Amino acid sequence: MIRTPWSRRAPAPKSIFPRLVDFGPRAGRLHAFTKWFALATILATASPMLAQASDTPNLALPTDNDALFRGDGPDFYQYILRDFHGEKSTPWQGGQYGFVRDPVPTSSGLVYTRFHEGIDIKPVRRDAQGEPLDEVRAIADGVVVHANLVAGYSNYGRYVVVEHRWDGSSYYSLYGHLASISVEKGTPVTRGQQLGVMGHTGTGLDRERAHLHLELNLLLGRNFDSWYDHFVPNDPNRHGLYNGLNLTGIDIARYFLAQRKQPGLSVPRFLANEDTFYKVTLPAAKNFDLAQRYPWLLRKNSGSSPASWEVSFSRSGIPLEVAPSSKAVDGPVLSYVDKRGGNYSQLTRGVLTGGARNVRLSENGERAMRLLIWPD
Repeated sequence: MIRTPWSRRAPAPKSIFPRLVDFGPRAGRLHAFTKWFALATILATASPMLAQASDTPNLALPTDNDALFRGDGPDFYQYILRDFHGEKSTPWQGGQYGFVRDPVPTSSGLVYTRFHEGIDIKPVRRDAQGEPLDEVRAIADGVVVHANLVAGYSNYGRYVVVEHRWDGSSYYSLYGHLASISVEKGTPVTRGQQLGVMGHTGTGLDRERAHLHLELNLLLGRNFDSWYDHFVPNDPNRHGLYNGLNLTGIDIARYFLAQRKQPGLSVPRFLANEDTFYKVTLPAAKNFDLAQRYPWLLRKNSGSSPASWEVSFSRSGIPLEVAPSSKAVDGPVLSYVDKRGGNYSQLTRGVLTGGARNVRLSENGERAMRLLIWPD
């Protein structure tokens, strides 16, 4: 599924970023971050809706298709339909994670401008009519937090979201385009347990291109519902927190392969190799809680209450680090960008705009960043 800040993904879930919290000192001089983190830990332990904690992730492929581990891309990824300047093709590479779709010719060659948040896995079994028969299974232990049963409510079609607790943080696997769903919200699931059957529900799919769309995400904002109602007032949010705009996905195929070499590899260690593409400085708003939910993002001691927070992002929009800042700002401000040629809108899913000399947050990018501190 493609995510851009305003592609309709809640009736068509789609992703982009987080929001956070003011970690000022509290009475007794205990750092507020300690207080909030302790409270979050207690709540996570007490809540029956949260996935059971696990020290380390141990992922399994979600279907019987294991061609990823054989290095066979064409057998693993479902192809896309491409029409490039009248030349039609069916590249399997379009089923991969990342900037893999909508090529645009530039002076430096083709630039792929459309981002794909997850991976599209081909079926290995079909019935006599060509319908896929593959079971779709949980990639790890967790709890079902969302099951969309109405195909027309989302570009994902029928989809399931499972919450996993690893090292004190929650991560969310998403299984899209299902023909049927066999679990419901609140169901605890174990690694390898069936969630449904592969299908081709959702926008722009047919039986021939049936596949499982799989993602592994960070959750961006706990106040997403009110943020969405404010910025998208005429389109109902039928998916709550698990609308794709509120989820940002990591490269799960590369994570599968990395875990095969390093069993138990954590998400923070996996993301440690990601390059920072841009940074945004945000006001020290009381609702800034990203580093509370993902404590590994906060790599510098904030000391007393900072004036603002600087959040580092990968090119795809994954938050990589949160650092205290002494710079006072009234709203989201672009504070760093990897200078290179080209159109920054094409390079960053529309979060930034302009060229190297005048790059800035786009209007949509600023709205997406306000989710980190909403309501601000």
